[in-house]
Amino acid sequence: MNNSIKQEQNELVRSAERENHGAMLNNIKVFLNGLIKENPTFVLLLGMCPTLGTTSSAFNGMSMGLATMAVLVFSNFIISLIKNLIPDMVRIPCYIVVIASLVTILQMLIKAYAPGVDAALGLFIPLIVVNCIILGRAEAFAAKNGAIPSIFDGLGIGLGFTFALTLLGACRELLGTGKVFGLTCFPEQYGALLFVLAPGAFIVLGYLIAIFNKLKKA
Repeated sequence: MNNSIKQEQNELVRSAERENHGAMLNNIKVFLNGLIKENPTFVLLLGMCPTLGTTSSAFNGMSMGLATMAVLVFSNFIISLIKNLIPDMVRIPCYIVVIASLVTILQMLIKAYAPGVDAALGLFIPLIVVNCIILGRAEAFAAKNGAIPSIFDGLGIGLGFTFALTLLGACRELLGTGKVFGLTCFPEQYGALLFVLAPGAFIVLGYLIAIFNKLKKA
């Protein structure tokens, strides 16, 4: 009798361990999916406004990406918790209220502790509210999954977006000014001003999208 009870207990423990292992693997898959397979910039082509408007330097691109990621992670987490409390007919306005509240808090923190970032990004910080990446993940993922997977989804998509903006900003800054993160790689007079301006953003982004998708298929 005791042996039977112990066997049942051991089986329950092993079953719980398998479930935990499976859940962790699923969370890692969700994270990598947002980082590579569904990269919001290079694959889904979402959030083009901040992508083109804030990537005149690597630092600006990284700052915008991290700010967006912070809002994305917290909005996914909150929406996944309250999704069953929101009537279906008003879910989108409710999501926007959550996102707008988080962006307002983020903007106040940036103004208080990073005024240089606030001056560099300017209007693009409050425009995070209407970033289609955040609302899209809220509707497509957070509203249909639990809190932990939603956090991993936010981290994956957010880091993918940050990586894309930082890379784009670094390429434009290097080609336009000969610097990356303020470090001089070659004299500025050899740089092409075109890449710091708006047309350069389209040119560099197009090449990076082509290279990323080529590598992803290889």
